[in-house]
Amino acid sequence: MDVIKGNLVFSKSLNELVIRENAYIAFDDKGIEGIYDSFPSHLKDANLTDYGNALILPSFCDMHLHAPQYPMLGIGMDLPLIDWLNTYTFPTEAHFADKEVARRVYSVLAKELIKKGTTRVAMFSSLHTDATIILMEELEKAGVVGYVGKVNMDRNGGVNLQETTEESINETIRFIKESKKFKHLKPIITPRFTPSCTNELMEALGRIARDYNLPIQSHLSENVGEIAWVKELHPDTTNYYESYEKYGLWNSRTLMAHCVHSNEKELSAIKDAGVAVVHCPSSNENLTSGYARVRKMLDMGITVYLGSDIAGGDHLSMFDNVAAAIRASKARMKMDEDNTPFLNVEEAFYLATTAPASFFGDKTFEKGAPLHAIVLTDDNLPTVRKLSVKERFERAIYRQEENAIKAVYSENKRVL
Repeated sequence: MDVIKGNLVFSKSLNELVIRENAYIAFDDKGIEGIYDSFPSHLKDANLTDYGNALILPSFCDMHLHAPQYPMLGIGMDLPLIDWLNTYTFPTEAHFADKEVARRVYSVLAKELIKKGTTRVAMFSSLHTDATIILMEELEKAGVVGYVGKVNMDRNGGVNLQETTEESINETIRFIKESKKFKHLKPIITPRFTPSCTNELMEALGRIARDYNLPIQSHLSENVGEIAWVKELHPDTTNYYESYEKYGLWNSRTLMAHCVHSNEKELSAIKDAGVAVVHCPSSNENLTSGYARVRKMLDMGITVYLGSDIAGGDHLSMFDNVAAAIRASKARMKMDEDNTPFLNVEEAFYLATTAPASFFGDKTFEKGAPLHAIVLTDDNLPTVRKLSVKERFERAIYRQEENAIKAVYSENKRVL
């Protein structure tokens, strides 16, 4: 049994932040044994790591990011979505046909995720099956757990980044079968977005998701030009979401990134189906897509998570993306002019930690749950008075000293 000690800060719900100063978390390879305000006497033989005055937070879940776009972080940020995809994204992703490129890039990405405090992901690979398996190998080696998807695209990808429909179907099944060797990573069905997949492919992916009982991830209503394009491709639909719904890709295990321009009907369909929205504020601002109505979604009872969406988003750290979600919410409030409250620090933090943990079947800092945690120090940041733990937590969202993350725990193991 192991025990770690520090100042715990975590969310029980959207509106409930828990602070337990100088507390102890006891855990073993099966999960958390308990949380205590004093050292538990029945665990006198446990291995204690005392982190002193450090903050111990739940580690982050990044619920939408594109692994092969990692090398192009910070490039092309002045272009709108479709131009950015064609100019930078698709040519970059085409390089991952080379397995050596995949190994070199993904080994660095996996380590940086852990270094930034992200231990769980829902991630897009490229359309290349071998590179996707390499990605999963590197993530598992680093200690990242979650879902990885081999991207499907049999149209509108260009000469070097497009499959035939038959290839896409067969390679998806091969990917699913080969991914069974991983202990902490699972496959997720990943049509890139409707314009990248023919009707035949979408129908097949819906069938595969059902036959193999797999979750689904894609994009929805990110950009007005994209929405118009989907309407041209699917003239029988009135809303973007129907292009997924009619093929069985729309249910309570579906993650849809963005939803910036989802109208009332689409938001209602999201709620009714139990689809989860992944809010990607940094990407939405960089690509001038707009500001999602996150507060309205939450008030409707829609499940919302956060994603970095690299490389549309320019920060891999979820600390930065939590702060971006707060700023985006404030901008949305000004746009709506209806006094809708913006997201506060505690709420945005919840969307990046406790809320998405449920997608993996986990709880946060509860008995029986796996330990996913960050140990964060702020000793060298200047102060003129003693800050409360809550104030230190808020400051940590917006500002951290260099190398502030001193330890990371993933699935009950220290990985940093």
